[in-house]
Amino acid sequence: MSRILFLMPQLPYPPQQGAALRNYSLVIGLARQGHVIDLLTVHELEEREGSSSAGVFDEANAPALADGLMPLAACCRRIIAVEPPRRSTLARARDTLLQPLPDMALRLTTDALQTQFARLLAREHYDVLQVEAIEMIPCALPKPGQPRGARPGVFIFDAHNAEYVLQRRACLADARHPGRWHGAAYSLIQWQKLVRYERRICQAADHVIAVSEADRLALQRLQPGLKVTVIPNGVSLEFYRPEKTAPAALRRPALVFTGKMDFRPNVDAVRWFVAEVWPLIQLRRPEAHFYIVGQKPHAQVQALAGTPGLVITGRVPDVRPYLAGADLCVVPLRIGGGTRLKVLEAMAMGLPVVSTHLGCDGFPFVDDREASLADDPPAFAEAVLALLADPARAGAMARAARAYVTAHYGWDSILSELARLYPESAVAHV
Repeated sequence: MSRILFLMPQLPYPPQQGAALRNYSLVIGLARQGHVIDLLTVHELEEREGSSSAGVFDEANAPALADGLMPLAACCRRIIAVEPPRRSTLARARDTLLQPLPDMALRLTTDALQTQFARLLAREHYDVLQVEAIEMIPCALPKPGQPRGARPGVFIFDAHNAEYVLQRRACLADARHPGRWHGAAYSLIQWQKLVRYERRICQAADHVIAVSEADRLALQRLQPGLKVTVIPNGVSLEFYRPEKTAPAALRRPALVFTGKMDFRPNVDAVRWFVAEVWPLIQLRRPEAHFYIVGQKPHAQVQALAGTPGLVITGRVPDVRPYLAGADLCVVPLRIGGGTRLKVLEAMAMGLPVVSTHLGCDGFPFVDDREASLADDPPAFAEAVLALLADPARAGAMARAARAYVTAHYGWDSILSELARLYPESAVAHV
């Protein structure tokens, strides 16, 4: 039985977006295997409406989280949540120009977070320190002059993305549009900073995890000879079962896109789709509707309201009814990294997927077998229209995709690979 200290950049409950879904699944699965889990995280207290989850939860304080965070609280011995810092736009601009660290290394760092981390290490010896994503790394990196062996247990860095690749793609995408050159400049600076910072992380960690083969190769380019283990994103096959979900009453034919709608790649994706692809679809299927399903719609997403056939839902309690009620899932991503849980969720729900190649990057899907892949507006629109016109072909693709996801992306098999990285004495029972 291993004692694991997780550092996570957000409270992974409710599990309603990519990083939270991955982190929640890790905690739940490892707890079922018998591991003892402490969690240090960051979250906005005002976003936990009706919950008394602020501060510290442990064995002596169980009722404090029981109302708002079950079943997460049932799987953790101790949860410590710290308020994130308040950084103004001016402060971020100053740091972009003057700080050697990338923005992601400054986003969540506070004295309170460092203090709680030190208290946990003083209280407990951990077999594993597992850092989920780059934002929490400042706690875990050895300080200058600190010997390598001074930190607790095995240090595992779970890189949800090769972040320098994401910023490089964003820079190149924005550079093509004069109105977005300020974004390109920001991404160029972050790209260069992240190359140095991610290399430093890889050198310090005992094990580095990537979510895809593409990300593994990207991280190895930073540090030749680096050993990186691919632990892919997965999906709960029990939760995402189409036969267990009542479909939402959508206006058909219905296309759906899911995701956190203030996330830059998602904002770019739906803006491009609505501007370049959607008019081509509506020329031939004017009765079609496009549902953008996800919390916190950015102002640029809200500005799309009024487009014929477009519905922006905002936050919904459960995305499954929308997946169950739609005809197709579209994934028109043009920037980003890692792998997309939205793709696995749609496929697990038996929904055919039309995506850019980047949207399915990291998955070994075959075009027109598990998904239909297209990158330019006419080809993307044609792929959507072809599946809408041929329900038998769409159904065959959806069945092939669900079969592939079931065989390769269930969390039980993924977690068994993760356990191999833990100390042998700690995982002998698994």
